[in-house]
Amino acid sequence: VQLQASGGGLVQPGGSLRLSCAASGFTSDYYAIGWFRQAPGKEREGVSCISWRDGSTYYADSVKGRFTISRDNAKNTVYLQMNSLKPEDTAVYYCVQAVAACLIRVGESYEYDYWGQGTQVTVSS
Repeated sequence: VQLQASGGGLVQPGGSLRLSCAASGFTSDYYAIGWFRQAPGKEREGVSCISWRDGSTYYADSVKGRFTISRDNAKNTVYLQMNSLKPEDTAVYYCVQAVAACLIRVGESYEYDYWGQGTQVTVSS
């Protein structure tokens, strides 16, 4: 299983970024892909996830209405569109995959089996 995240960068408050996660190596359709983030000195936080089987999506309260997760089945890629970014969104964002998660909520980090390398998102003026 490989998860390749990209799209991070520096953006001003109120700006937008789109993260991408290219996934490969899965042998089943029953899994979910999500995004976690970790800011310096803080615990990892589940941001969003999407079920590959039915497309159900879930978000952390802190990003609802601002972030949108989507998928491109043909490309095996998941996107996280981040709008109205705030300085508190600054973190390393990780693409993650799980078999038994993202069923009714994003879930905890230990529920996810595979982690990609992180991509830095910095929101600053």
